[in-house]
Amino acid sequence: MGKKFTPLIIRNMILYGHKRFNQFLEIEGVNAKILSTRLKEMEKDSLIKREVFNETPVRIEYTLTEKGMALERILNQMAAFSMEHYPKDVFKDGKPREFGEVYGYRVSRNGISRR
Repeated sequence: MGKKFTPLIIRNMILYGHKRFNQFLEIEGVNAKILSTRLKEMEKDSLIKREVFNETPVRIEYTLTEKGMALERILNQMAAFSMEHYPKDVFKDGKPREFGEVYGYRVSRNGISRR
């Protein structure tokens, strides 16, 4: 989880529904070699499941396991922290925003939940 791009891959799976290798290449700074390595590591750690479809051409999709989905709350908390304390690094206009404004979630002491 602590390696570069792993949280971003998980974020894209949760928020954007990304499942395919080429979709993850949209992550700024990631290249095919690193992405392939991260996906293999995440599969080994049981965070994601790799499914191969016997089609022509072969289709491969990655989905989060229950263990991987458990990281959603943690990633949401990290995003909320960044939006509040480092808005200049997160937003083009540098203005802080509430997590709920951006993602339509509610923040409480018990964590972040969907509205």
